[in-house]
Amino acid sequence: MIITVNIITLGKLKENYLRDGCSEYIKRLGAFCKLNIIELAPVPLPDKPSQSAISTALKKEAMLIEKKLTKGAYIFALCIEGRMATSEQFSKQINDISLSGRSTINFIIGSSYGLDPSIKCKSDMQFSMSQMTFTHQMARMMLLEQIYRAFMIGTNGKYHK
Repeated sequence: MIITVNIITLGKLKENYLRDGCSEYIKRLGAFCKLNIIELAPVPLPDKPSQSAISTALKKEAMLIEKKLTKGAYIFALCIEGRMATSEQFSKQINDISLSGRSTINFIIGSSYGLDPSIKCKSDMQFSMSQMTFTHQMARMMLLEQIYRAFMIGTNGKYHK
């Protein structure tokens, strides 16, 4: 069974080098899964938004995200307070998900203010890639690389050392 991986993300890639990097991993992942990148428009906010404005924007973004979630899919919500994993642990988790009978995995990357709590609650796992802060565009490329690495580890490929 080929697994479907959806990356649901707020915003588009702006930098050519990030587009090129993502394209490379998208191409490589074609051998392992059906990959969909679903870009949603973030809700615009002023330069210094109030907490209320941020909360309202996150709720609106959550409604956009919910429309794209695949029923029955395993959901990873990327958030700073999430659990971290080594590449080997992540690979095992991807493998375990596919063995459990779920054919789709959704990864959600929020906007610059994160994700609404309702999305985090709907997720099977709140996942953090690092304690460091990265742009959301960089997070997308890093996530694609780690998904590719996970599949390579799972198939004993030479990519992971």
